Amino acid sequence: MGDFQNKNILIIGLGISGYAAAVFLKRKGAVVTVTDMAEEKTLEPFASKIREMGISMELGGHPGEIIENSDMVILSPGVPHTIEPVQRAVAMGIPVIGEIELAARFIKEPVIAVTGTNGKTTTTRLIGEMLKCCGYKVFVGGNIGRPLIEYMEQKEKADYVVAEVSSFQLDTIDLFRPRVGVLLNITEDHLDRYSDMRQYAMAKLRLFANQDETDFAVLNGSDPLTLSLSGEIRSRKQYFDSSGGAGISTIINHDTIFLKGVTGNDAGVIDLTRTSLAGKHNHENIAAAALATLAAGGDIAGIQSALSDFTGLSHRLEYVMTVDGVQYFDDSKATNVDAVSRALGAFSGPVILIMGGRDKGGDYRKLEDQIRKQTKLLIVMGEAEEKIVKALGHLTRTLIAESMEQAVIMAREAGEPEDTVLLSPACSSFDMFDSYAHRGDVFCQLVGRVKGN
Repeated sequence: MGDFQNKNILIIGLGISGYAAAVFLKRKGAVVTVTDMAEEKTLEPFASKIREMGISMELGGHPGEIIENSDMVILSPGVPHTIEPVQRAVAMGIPVIGEIELAARFIKEPVIAVTGTNGKTTTTRLIGEMLKCCGYKVFVGGNIGRPLIEYMEQKEKADYVVAEVSSFQLDTIDLFRPRVGVLLNITEDHLDRYSDMRQYAMAKLRLFANQDETDFAVLNGSDPLTLSLSGEIRSRKQYFDSSGGAGISTIINHDTIFLKGVTGNDAGVIDLTRTSLAGKHNHENIAAAALATLAAGGDIAGIQSALSDFTGLSHRLEYVMTVDGVQYFDDSKATNVDAVSRALGAFSGPVILIMGGRDKGGDYRKLEDQIRKQTKLLIVMGEAEEKIVKALGHLTRTLIAESMEQAVIMAREAGEPEDTVLLSPACSSFDMFDSYAHRGDVFCQLVGRVKGN
């Protein structure tokens, strides 16, 4: 459906993407209704803006009559596509898509899309900066915080649209086809929403479903699950890996990345000593971003220029400050077990680790070896505290904190010079905070308060 004039469109979920879709469809002449389970006060400022535009809004549920009278349903990524109202729409033959799919039906420019359990935001931003330094006009959006549909509101069009795409968003695509698709890794996450790892992985693989041999797939050559499921991908595959084996498009060493590539203009070396992004995981992100940039027609000079100026993300292994010889790092964006493992791998000295929040179904036991060897104190908080303590509490000294303030005080009392205090939760933040960013901000504020004492 491309003509929305006078069509009844139901948007389920009023978040940032639901709001953007509602605004776009209203301007396209659609009769828009928005539903959400939440109360109006928790949906501000979007709820007030929706009402000001004259868009109907039903809160506290998704009434059956609205669904039955809809020509299409737009599903926000935070709403599972398995809930009864959505399944009812599907059973009635009503198209159910997400905001990413909606945008894809209008965007004419080539799209570079990035997914994976960890590293999506860093890699998406990197690709955007690399392409800019190669002389291209770029729009960066998607799950990174700016809905993709907002691109259609821009007067000046880009040469490339770069999008971060989550598994939730991929659940509701139909025709979405990126010119370059990037899959960084697949590790345990969102098992509170998917029945098992295979179902979660297959959601990620949907990124490549509509590609053909003229498109590109950038894949992690060291990720066994990705490799085992990538046989059906029809596009030209390029792999990043530190091994440099057969078919691998990059060789990642300690301070260089050699790009072997297969397109005509892509052989060269990236100097990693000129970037502030440290750690094996970041080097993999750089390699993936470079391959995507080269596939889009970029060059090594532009890639290197972007890396020299690129800074890391807020709340992703972000240095906060040093207090009495103890370094504090905010890794609040680490909302799954693999992200915590990657964070711990960035440090060689003793770590005081703060974990916990709302459990997402991950197996904390995968951290056993690192907890035993690296962590001098484990501080646990939030809804998942009992599960984390059961899995890891016997491996090192472990304390339970009732608040972030108490956790920081505990860390301050235990810290000694050369130690690292690391907030890396392995859980979502929604038991105690509005978002991972809110959680990280509170942590940083409390660390600042500790320094002042």
